[in-house]
Amino acid sequence: MRVDYWILASVYVISAGLIFLIPRDRIRLAVAAFLFKQAITFLIGLVVVQAGLIEYPIREFASVNRTSFSYEYFAFPLMCAYFNVRYPNGRSIPIQLGYYAVYSIVLTVMEVIIETYTDLIEYIHWEWYVSLITIGLSFWITRMFCVWFFAKASD
Repeated sequence: MRVDYWILASVYVISAGLIFLIPRDRIRLAVAAFLFKQAITFLIGLVVVQAGLIEYPIREFASVNRTSFSYEYFAFPLMCAYFNVRYPNGRSIPIQLGYYAVYSIVLTVMEVIIETYTDLIEYIHWEWYVSLITIGLSFWITRMFCVWFFAKASD
């Protein structure tokens, strides 16, 4: 079995493990963030792949979708759910910005390593800093949705 498939399998195991780290009282927030992030990644991921900016040579459902199912629909939304569940509400703005920066940087570094050493992702007209910006922006958009959604729900 190729290393690429081991990485995909480990992404599923690690991501599924994150589910057990979500506190029971925050499940609704995690589900809202997860589903909203899936909607974002579904649309943006398809546009990026169709525009020829990124290619996923090895993917789970190659005959159905040209994006990476494991990343776009499972791992990335779960990371966003965990991000929102553990978000440092009530803390200073530098700590909150640092929280965004840490998550964005870690995911970008992991993506660049995977892009460099595997066939799971290939940058065509894309750079690491575009990933950093889009990951951070998508976390922020999802966070704003969750704040809005749960503020409306409590009214």
